[in-house]
Amino acid sequence: MSASTHAPVVSVAYHSGYGHTAVVAEAVRAGAAGAGATVHLIKVDEIDDAQWELLDASDAIVFGSPTYMGTASGAFHVFAEATSKRWFGDVWQDKVAAGFTNSGSKSGDKLHTLQFFQTLAAQHGMTWVNLGLKPGWNSSAGSENDLNRLGFFSGAAAQTNSDEGPEGVHPADIATAEHLGRRVTEQTRTVLAGRAALAAEVLVSV
Repeated sequence: MSASTHAPVVSVAYHSGYGHTAVVAEAVRAGAAGAGATVHLIKVDEIDDAQWELLDASDAIVFGSPTYMGTASGAFHVFAEATSKRWFGDVWQDKVAAGFTNSGSKSGDKLHTLQFFQTLAAQHGMTWVNLGLKPGWNSSAGSENDLNRLGFFSGAAAQTNSDEGPEGVHPADIATAEHLGRRVTEQTRTVLAGRAALAAEVLVSV
């Protein structure tokens, strides 16, 4: 199927230690699927050869992990190092990338995790998609129910109280993650359409 006609294929490659980040990953999946993407949810600590192939065939990959001790989880770091096999062959070159994370504190050094994802994407030659939202909950008229209530720009950030289970993931953070999924799909569709248009121009000029 040509790039001009197929739905964007988005993979969400994530690790979730206690289930909170899995809730955010599902929200990203729902947002991307709602915008028309074919979406694969891939747990990086259980990844197999078939799922590596799904990542290789994806148009976009969204990275996700809890923030532990100021960075992505150990399981995600193991996955990131394993992607070096793709790096050698430029397998992920020019794919779209984005990221999300969750921690127990409002900040929790989540920015460092998102920057780790950005660096990983840059090493692969991928194109990073930011959150594309103004910060919420930063005025007297705002509330904790605002989209992007934690005020991150690089990706979607969620905060869940450390004494609550996955059911405690904040609805505004879920909505923000859904927004990221939609945005990744829309940006990927634009990239694919542009490549198709350029390819058609080349054919016409030959």
